[in-house]
Amino acid sequence: MSALTNRLTVIFIPPYVTVGPVEGRTYTLTHSDETGELFLSVGGGIDSSKIDWKMRDEVIGTWQIRGGQYYLVCSVHISAGEFDENKARARYSIFKEEMPLALKGIINGDKGLFGYYPWLLNAPVQVEFCSIYPEFNQVMYYGLARHYQEG
Repeated sequence: MSALTNRLTVIFIPPYVTVGPVEGRTYTLTHSDETGELFLSVGGGIDSSKIDWKMRDEVIGTWQIRGGQYYLVCSVHISAGEFDENKARARYSIFKEEMPLALKGIINGDKGLFGYYPWLLNAPVQVEFCSIYPEFNQVMYYGLARHYQEG
């Protein structure tokens, strides 16, 4: 068992289960600053019960089809004006630094899906950093889902 697996808790919200469906599948990844634990909800929409609405440090992911190809599209909230530019800069920097770990949490937390649909591991991963400040309002390519798969 990897260190990630030991600190990752996954819940599935019916009708979403380990093997599907893919359509509408949404990930809500949160964490505990105190323990370093990661929490992943897999369901048909954002698990708003898991979001800290003051901190807004969640990562949301969805499967989308574009041009006939599946993409894993994730988004993070940097600032809609509630954080000043300095705080937004810090949030942006932290999210960029921690994004590979977050993506590992999503991909490894839903490993049953990839066992059933292994071709999804070839899906490109895109991350949208959402901010009112133009320099932090970015869309970045993070390689393929398989790059975040552990053993």
